[in-house]
Amino acid sequence: MHRPSFKLPSWLPVDGYLLALAGTVALAALLPVRGPAAAVAGGASTGAVALLFFLYGARLSTREALDGLRHWRLHLTVLACTFAVFPVLGLAARALVPYVLPPTLYTGLLFLCLVPSTVQSSIAFTSIARGNVAAAICAGSFSSIVGIVVTPLLAGLVLHGDGSGFSAGSLVPIVCQLLLPFLAGQVLRRWIGPFLTRNKKVLGYVDRGSILLVVHTAFSAGMVQGIWHQVSLLRLLCLLGVEAVLLAVMLTTTSYGARKLGFRRGDRIAITFAGSKKSLAAGLPMASVLFGAQAGLMVLPLMLFHQMQLMVCAVLAKRFAARAEPRREGAPAAAGDASYRAGPLTRSSGSASTTGARTEASPARTADSSASVSARR
Repeated sequence: MHRPSFKLPSWLPVDGYLLALAGTVALAALLPVRGPAAAVAGGASTGAVALLFFLYGARLSTREALDGLRHWRLHLTVLACTFAVFPVLGLAARALVPYVLPPTLYTGLLFLCLVPSTVQSSIAFTSIARGNVAAAICAGSFSSIVGIVVTPLLAGLVLHGDGSGFSAGSLVPIVCQLLLPFLAGQVLRRWIGPFLTRNKKVLGYVDRGSILLVVHTAFSAGMVQGIWHQVSLLRLLCLLGVEAVLLAVMLTTTSYGARKLGFRRGDRIAITFAGSKKSLAAGLPMASVLFGAQAGLMVLPLMLFHQMQLMVCAVLAKRFAARAEPRREGAPAAAGDASYRAGPLTRSSGSASTTGARTEASPARTADSSASVSARR
């Protein structure tokens, strides 16, 4: 007799990698690295961050990214949402300190507003919603590239004086650990690109393992310094409420803003998903460089926001798909619906992973799909 298997609700995406991150945080709380082991872990974490950004650079096809510039209005809109609207909202949230958020959590919330957008989850949800997949590929890729430079610069402008420990001198390790490895990957892509493509699955584990190492090192340092005693359960609940409002405002802004700017349906969907989300995989290593021992507490808002955006966008993508006008079999797709004409970038969602420039730890599950949607970066 067949026994029915237990299934989670279709609106609740199961983020297996976020569970691994939560387990890593728990391990750091129980067994934090101390003394000489902490120095070794810190060195390994630094190397892991450099390796991550080297692989990001080696995977990104420069030619495809340049071809995507043909749709420059869409990309500028996404960049404006990511690096202008988000930071403005983050600065406005300063009014909540100290009544709703303590200074430390507010600094983490502000840092969340500065990191780049995701790539793979934006592609996945845009594909589910029958939006402009190729535009989502380029928009997420551009955001990640720009974020390597813009995020540290914005952090230097808005985080200085917030008790975050950030200073202008932090730009030097940013350049050494993030920008230079990324550029080196771009230069060597011509020779190592085929190898990376053949071993994509194995290198995915390297990416994820590197991020877990960064998280364990950062949270261990926080445990040793006792920074977690600064946060209560009530404050965490307040943080979740603030982040829910932030996500709702950004989803509304990107959706209605794209409509007012005259974008077609497929482009509006890409803008909505790429312009309202933040990258956990890019934010974690950046925080480890910017904040040092305090990075564990600083990335807590980003980790919570990451899971929240997956759950909400999974529901939203399903609704977009339900509203899409059924297309007759064999009929051509509407312009800007599922792809846009940008030379070699006109492709189906099935090839979205070829750009594969990011590792975003988040499979999203919807009611219409029996397979998990990988939202890696």
